[in-house]
Amino acid sequence: MQSLVRATQVPGFPARIVGVISNKPDAAGLDFARSLGLPTAVVQLKSHPDKDAADAAITRQLEDWGAEWVCLAGFMRVLSAGFTRRWQGRLLNIHPSLLPKYKGLDTHQRALDAGDTEHGCTVHQVIPELDEGPVISQVRVPIFPGDDAETLAARVLIEEHKLYPAALAKAIRESRSGD
Repeated sequence: MQSLVRATQVPGFPARIVGVISNKPDAAGLDFARSLGLPTAVVQLKSHPDKDAADAAITRQLEDWGAEWVCLAGFMRVLSAGFTRRWQGRLLNIHPSLLPKYKGLDTHQRALDAGDTEHGCTVHQVIPELDEGPVISQVRVPIFPGDDAETLAARVLIEEHKLYPAALAKAIRESRSGD
């Protein structure tokens, strides 16, 4: 999330951050956003009768802020089909694997266990099916002898911070050229 915020501060970047939402009240990203004067909100599932109601609350907040795009970063909850349909084509996620490989969790260890020689990260559109949406961009990272899940994750994270802003800019520009 911090890399997206920093990217939007660069002149000419095609987006601005209108707010930051988390489902965890103690998320570090909320403190970072507040330190820059960005609006923040916490929407917890336990505060709503079900996932659809929580996702409707997120949508209301996003609409109140005038959001046009939604970028998930560390949001570790599967969103409802209604939410993904509402933001279809404008809802992005970053995933720590070269999708379609290693959907879900523990991607770094799974790549190591499989004996892969490369790993990476993917920015994709979010659809109701987990980690199935169209790929916007990917970056490959070599797997070195002696890597463990932690060292591999650290290298992938460095690339995630570069990839997400670039992929967001690409997606926005492509959507504008298609209008």
